[in-house]
Amino acid sequence: MLQILHNPRCGKSRNCLAFLDNSKAEYEIRNYIQNPLSEEELKIVIKKLNIKPIELVRQKEIIWIEHFKGKTLSDSEVIKALAQYPILIERPIIIKGNVAIIGRELEKVEKFL
Repeated sequence: MLQILHNPRCGKSRNCLAFLDNSKAEYEIRNYIQNPLSEEELKIVIKKLNIKPIELVRQKEIIWIEHFKGKTLSDSEVIKALAQYPILIERPIIIKGNVAIIGRELEKVEKFL
């Protein structure tokens, strides 16, 4: 079964859910804004995405700009920021076993399924 890390206020995330519904995929939803990921969970997701922690950051968010932009942060510091401010996490994230994608483009989601 798929897991989707979802922010219901995000249009891309809602579109991805609609796509999964139309494709009849079985999935469970985790609203990571209401139920934030721990630093350890973030490390696991980042490993499944096969990216650097900074690649998971929404760098145009006000929180990032005000608190972190222009600073040199270690991977650990980026993960701490994502755990503290889950709004900074790119979305949606679709997890299937040991792999995951950021499902902003539906064509990418379709290939992943």
